[in-house]
Amino acid sequence: MAKGRDTADGPERTADGHHVVIDGRRWRATDPSIPDTFRQELVDELMSARRAVKASEPDARRRVNDAKTALGERGTPWWEERSGEGFDERIAAAIRTLVRKRAESSICPSDVARTVGGEAWRGLMPAVRRVAAELVDDDQVVVTQKGSAVSIRDARGPVRIVRGPSL
Repeated sequence: MAKGRDTADGPERTADGHHVVIDGRRWRATDPSIPDTFRQELVDELMSARRAVKASEPDARRRVNDAKTALGERGTPWWEERSGEGFDERIAAAIRTLVRKRAESSICPSDVARTVGGEAWRGLMPAVRRVAAELVDDDQVVVTQKGSAVSIRDARGPVRIVRGPSL
């Protein structure tokens, strides 16, 4: 295999699988536990954000950072413990990226938990709801239940998350 060349399975990876090697440089690999459908949504938003950077659109670089953080390519390494402030930032980035991608609809908190938690996603639901509440406080997202805005801190049962006025 030629160093830095794409193979049928993608770019060369380091032995531990944590990085890809492209043209002799190591780059953090995407978290392999992200389900394919969510990974594709994150990649689609990343590509859209990169086009926005080229067009000098406002907030484009933050969109790129959010998408790369949600993919696990920035921030706290995805192979480390999934807790703490760094992991909360990954949850927030995943929420922002998915609501941008689905601008005309909403996301479920479980979509975020599956994106950042892989098979252990159920245990992350309280953290996702807590981080979503913080984003509500910043007007980045709105939480709804049966079509009406609700407080995620008080809501019981299924809720949806939509893009807020300051995102």
